[in-house]
Amino acid sequence: QVKLVESGGGLVQAGGSLRLSCAFGRALSSNSMAWLRQAPGKGSDFVAAITSNGAYTSYADSVKGRSTISRDNAKNMVYLQMNNLEPEDTAVYYCATNEHEHYIGSNPTDWNWWGQGTQVTVSS
Repeated sequence: QVKLVESGGGLVQAGGSLRLSCAFGRALSSNSMAWLRQAPGKGSDFVAAITSNGAYTSYADSVKGRSTISRDNAKNMVYLQMNNLEPEDTAVYYCATNEHEHYIGSNPTDWNWWGQGTQVTVSS
């Protein structure tokens, strides 16, 4: 069973910041991790990804420069720091993983296991 539990979502005004957290099972410390999101009435979008050792990251153009993905394998946690939030960032945010150590691609369908999600709402 793959454990992925997100937290940290909420309501924030435009221009504000949030840090999302994802607790993962110990066995996933050797796996790449990603954040994906789904806005109301839309498909899933890639946000950011990080390799198992944290050495490499990738970001969607829409969040690049405003967001930082990081992980702490000693604590079995992955984070997404989001700054200067915009109403367009409103979505359910999901932590996801797959069976690879170094994959940081942006295709949501390549991320096999997802958590339950945490809601982020940005008001204008």
